[in-house]
Amino acid sequence: MNIVLRERFLIEEQMKILKFMSEVTGRTDMNEFARKIGLTSNQAIEYVHELSKAGFVKKVSNGYSITEKGKAALKVLAPVPADMKFHFYIEVGKSTGFSGGSIGEFYDLVGKVDAASLEFHLFRGDFENWVRIVLKDEDLADNFACVRDSELKGENLRKALLRALEERFSFEF
Repeated sequence: MNIVLRERFLIEEQMKILKFMSEVTGRTDMNEFARKIGLTSNQAIEYVHELSKAGFVKKVSNGYSITEKGKAALKVLAPVPADMKFHFYIEVGKSTGFSGGSIGEFYDLVGKVDAASLEFHLFRGDFENWVRIVLKDEDLADNFACVRDSELKGENLRKALLRALEERFSFEF
């Protein structure tokens, strides 16, 4: 397995663990936990330890619990339905060909699309509307509104948008 595929597999397995931990409402035996996420007990333990070292889960009495950082990671990587992706345009009818289907993808694209596209969308309120309606994140939408009100342009706008995303999710993408 090449390194990229292995890393993607590890991330997918870790995300399964975080998702399950965010949904479970009570204590779960490790063997049952591993079975429900499709791993062996040893694999589950290994991934949970890695997640703990990274601060995504924490040890609580005889088990583990997802942290706020873990919840934020889930939100960053969670995909939206295909028809709800954010499509970047330079102007009405002129697509950049880029679309983001998660906050993580959106962040990556904000870092590389033409600054004119960022200006086009920000000043129309597109970013804050997408975040508010699709992602249901009022805080990030409000952060984008503040960036819009600052009237920044070009690379300064890009930096402010990236900073707003980084501050909202309290960790680097």
